Formats: sequence, C-alpha cells, structure tokens
Amino acid sequence: MARAAIGKMSWDKYILRSVQEAPPVHLPLFLYGTAWKKDRTADLVYQALNAGFRAVDTAGQPKHYQEDLIQTKFTSVQGQDPNKMPYDPRTSVTDQVHASVKSSLHNLRAPDASSSVEDAYIDTFLLHSPLSTMAETMEAWLTLESYVPHRIRNLGISNCTLPILKELYARATVKPAVVQNRFYPDTRFDVPVRAFCRAHDIIYQSFWTLTANPELVRSDAVQSLASQAEISPAAALYCLVLGLGNTTVLNGTTNRARMESDLAAVRKVEQFSKDSPDSWQMVLDYFKRVIGDDVTL
Repeated sequence: MARAAIGKMSWDKYILRSVQEAPPVHLPLFLYGTAWKKDRTADLVYQALNAGFRAVDTAGQPKHYQEDLIQTKFTSVQGQDPNKMPYDPRTSVTDQVHASVKSSLHNLRAPDASSSVEDAYIDTFLLHSPLSTMAETMEAWLTLESYVPHRIRNLGISNCTLPILKELYARATVKPAVVQNRFYPDTRFDVPVRAFCRAHDIIYQSFWTLTANPELVRSDAVQSLASQAEISPAAALYCLVLGLGNTTVLNGTTNRARMESDLAAVRKVEQFSKDSPDSWQMVLDYFKRVIGDDVTL
C-alpha cells in the first residue's frame, strides 16, 4: 500500500492502514473541527469545504457537536448532556455503542437518497475517550469492530494515555488507526504517545494545538518559520506540528480567510522545505527541542 514512510513528512495526506480489505481512507493534514459550533455548524462546514478542507471531525455528543461529516465518535455517558443523548444510558455499553453508531449513520447519510441510511458508512469512528474501566473500553471497542469494514472503515481513540493505548492495541483485533489527543504542555506534548503511534503506523491527531499553546506561538522556532515562509505565526505552529510526522491537526477556525490562509501555509512550507531543506530542518529540530521531542525518534 502506498503511504508516507515512517519518518518522512507528507505534505499532502496519509492513507490509513487498510483494515479487512476496506477501501482506503485518505486523511488530509487538516481536519475541520466542529466542536462548539452549534447552530453555525452547517454553514462553517460548508465554508471549510469550499475553502479546501477535505475532512471533518465531529461526535455523537449533542451538547458540544451537531454531527455532520466524515469522522465521528462514540461519547460515553460521562461526556453526555443527560437531557440530550443519542442512546439510553440505562442500557449496556454494547447497546449504547450500537445506538450511537446507528444515530451517526443516520446523521451522516446522504439526504437525497431514500435508501442512503443502509448505504452510509463512516471513514473513521473514534472512542471519544476511554470508558470508566478497561473492561468497558474493550466492550465498546469490540462492538465497534463488528461494523468494520462495511459500515466503518477505521477505528481510533481520543483523550487516551499511553498505558491505555498500549493495552488497547495489544487486545484489539482491529488496531487503532488514529489517536486524537490534546497537544499541550500538561501532557508534555505527548512525546511517548506520538513515538508509539509512529512505531505502530497510527496517525496522531493534534487538537487544542493553537489555543493551548500561546507560548509556542511566540517561540523563536515558530516566529522564525513564520518569517522565512511568509506565513502567520499560528499557521507556522500548525506546520511545525505537522512536520513531526505521522501527524494531522484539527483546525476549527471560524474565519473564512484563516481557513484559506492556513491551507495555503502548508503549501508554502512544503515549498520552503524543498527550496531550503537545511533551514527547514534547523527550525524543525529547534521546535522538537522546545517541546522535548527527541530528534532521533
């Protein structure tokens, strides 16, 4: 299968690991994040797609998302609004997952075809977080596996620590293709988690990348790339995180001009890395030292 080799930077997209002969899933470097968009969700997703985004992240969690396109999640009872759930919280974890998947397939159906609910599928379905116990987490995961590859193409997990990720990976039949975590100082920028992901062909999805890292935006590494590539510091931070390899970023900007400029920045940095490879490597290595990432990983 053609995909970016471990350790090499893809400035286009990744192809997720093939699962049970499922059709390949192409994962762009940016996913449009829809959390907290509420009634603006449909319009902002439309703007993002028109601006050039080709993947959307949402969740079956009505209190924070109005579920729309492509990548979605199962959110456990603890993360739901008691008055607005996609399943009955009194049922088993297995039944909750089945109900959540059914709800997501309904929400993601093509609206112009009466039979589309039966034909609908989801590119990537994540556990929004581990459940209260490892046993419950595995029960939810194994239930999701029953939908692969026909209704769900790939599975992943969000808000996950390294010990849980290791145990899940060891016990799962369908291995996680995606880990979506906060990229911020409190987790020391997930250096061990990202190393595990690289070693096991898992795409790391960074979120809270910009909001949680004002000091990184002001750092010399980010400011240097912004100046040399002629892009904004915010876009430079995104590009340096992408430069870590096997990494994509959730971008939830509500500004149409920012949508376009962030996408354009990736192309500018790609060209910069080709025209000035030594300068690119120097600023990337500096950024890795700033976040505590071993440049040899």
